[in-house]
Amino acid sequence: MSPPAARQRYIANKHENNSLLKKPKKFLNATLRRENEKSGAAKTNNRKYQNERSPENVNVGVHTAFKTFVSARLCSAICADISDCDETYNYWEPLHYIIYGQGLQTWEYSPQYALRSYTYILLQGVPGWIYERIFHPTPILIFYMVRCMLGFGCALMERFMYKSICQEFGVHIGRLWLIFQLFSAGMFISSTALLPSSFAMYFGCAALAAWWQQMYALSVFFMAIATLLGWPFAVLIGLPIAIDMLWRKQMFRTFFMWSAISAATICIPMIVIDSSYFGKLTFAPLNILWYNVFTSHGPNLYGTEPWSYYIVNGFLNFNIIWLLSLLTPMMLVIDFIVVPAKTKSTLNFPRYITLAPYYLWLVVFISQPHKEERFLFPIYPLISLCGAITVDVYQRIFYRLKTLMVQIKAGTVGSHYLDHTMFIAILVMVIGTLLGLSRVFSLYRNYHAPMDLVMELNHFKNSNEYRSSRLYNVCVGKDWYRYPGSFFLPARNFRIRFLKSEFRGLLPAYYADGENATRITHPYFNDMNQENDYMYFPYENCHFLIDFDADKCTSLEPCYSKNSKDWSVMKSLPFLIQEKSNSFFRAFYIPFLTDSYTVYGNFNLLKSKKMKPS
Repeated sequence: MSPPAARQRYIANKHENNSLLKKPKKFLNATLRRENEKSGAAKTNNRKYQNERSPENVNVGVHTAFKTFVSARLCSAICADISDCDETYNYWEPLHYIIYGQGLQTWEYSPQYALRSYTYILLQGVPGWIYERIFHPTPILIFYMVRCMLGFGCALMERFMYKSICQEFGVHIGRLWLIFQLFSAGMFISSTALLPSSFAMYFGCAALAAWWQQMYALSVFFMAIATLLGWPFAVLIGLPIAIDMLWRKQMFRTFFMWSAISAATICIPMIVIDSSYFGKLTFAPLNILWYNVFTSHGPNLYGTEPWSYYIVNGFLNFNIIWLLSLLTPMMLVIDFIVVPAKTKSTLNFPRYITLAPYYLWLVVFISQPHKEERFLFPIYPLISLCGAITVDVYQRIFYRLKTLMVQIKAGTVGSHYLDHTMFIAILVMVIGTLLGLSRVFSLYRNYHAPMDLVMELNHFKNSNEYRSSRLYNVCVGKDWYRYPGSFFLPARNFRIRFLKSEFRGLLPAYYADGENATRITHPYFNDMNQENDYMYFPYENCHFLIDFDADKCTSLEPCYSKNSKDWSVMKSLPFLIQEKSNSFFRAFYIPFLTDSYTVYGNFNLLKSKKMKPS
């Protein structure tokens, strides 16, 4: 006979999986209570009523969860800053070009390399283009409209995933995952980022959710979208799905038929669109794979990091949930030994294959020399899932040890393990939520200044000094990578310009004027990240200048705001000086303490006192 804890877990999982899809009856608990009271409240009925009220039966409906996800993602769309310059120059700038006919072009979009796909940009660009043509809003409104659209799409994926997690892993794990997702700083950053890695997260995790519900055809199709339209490396997420279909289930016909249908549906339009933009036959996913895997230089030109980079980054974005997720395999082994379940499992898949995408991704990307925060975006929801599973395992082990060491009081023989261990889940949820909110607030407080600062140019556009016939040059020097993009400029007669600084890499340049600008091959682009002077602009022709004053002045990076002869300060906002601030207190905001351990400089928007015509 199986141990009480294992037996209760089996019954609870079966009940949870069957009850999740049923529409809850109104006043069910109140009706049961009245009936029990009228019938004399027999012991058996009392026990039944107590079980109805127990923590494991407190379900958060799918629709309620969806509403909370939408609220959280819209907050991200409005408040999150752009944390990666790759998002600005490789995606927001080409999108600005598609909508307005002008924008900055990087070497990845040069026809001789063609590493990026215009098809992916068009998915976001078409709604923005329609919005612009009908309502003629300012560019900044289109920016936030696209962001809200991305956030809503992320919430749809999370709704689908929440339902699948509750069915496959249990309602309690689903509840934990819901809380971890809502208050995760990592999801706050990634959910509305215009990046292929975020796009791969949407559809890669949707593919996993479909797989857990045994919707194999939909899973293959979603995986194809994540890999071909999003990020080719997302194929790692789909590898366990393929193993399950081909090795465990031997669903050869379904796998190959839907792989062919998905490839034809996605690749044919993609090749047609990209070939039209680049002026030659182009399949962008193949080009980016070739550059990153088979070239001698590849992405390592843009910096390398030790293996500990992702450990630290994971803690910043998921705090203790990240640490718990790393322990999941070990905890599942301990759970199997301490709490053996001899009855047949209600799970559709064994844990070693359902969680394989997460650990496979970590093994591959930790081993790569070039590391970036966005490379982990596709598995962010899986971090929350594995963290939730670890918490659940801790609770089961605690309950099992308690039953072995302490005699359970009479009348609680049929109790559920959650009745005695919910304090563990609540403690983790509270700590994770507080640290997540602390991190989000710290990010907004420390790094949001550039987005607010550039929007100040809209006030100049409404002033008497503004001339619609004039071209205004907005210059950036050492802070080029903090520039949020052309959508923040108030009109098409404002242009971003780059001043020479200590940076020695390749900067973007404007698309050429006229038709077929995307087909033009420029001599100043290269794939070796080698500096080209063509991108630099004369200092004396700048009308505005964006500069972070941290009291570090060099000949190439002077403190422009101190040059009162040439510049006046239009607006100044505080911005964190990282090297002068404590690493913990700059990462997490702690009331009454953070201000004592952090130092801020002034992020300035400067206006030229000369205003020379360009």
